[in-house]
Amino acid sequence: MGRQPDLSTAHWHKSSYCNGDGGECLEVAANVPGGIVPVRDAKTAPTGPVLTFPATQWVRFIRALDTGGLIS
Repeated sequence: MGRQPDLSTAHWHKSSYCNGDGGECLEVAANVPGGIVPVRDAKTAPTGPVLTFPATQWVRFIRALDTGGLIS
């Protein structure tokens, strides 16, 4: 397992799809060194688990969502 990045200064942003009623909301952090994108469940923030993705893979994932590439 790799070392956990220091996220103490991360700037977290809720997904634009959050509806404010405690539903399924993700938060994504920006301004994190090391070329990673941390993602967490807004309901368990700030102490819950965090998934980290390589920034290049995160961009490919978002692009696939935007273009419908993940819908079968």
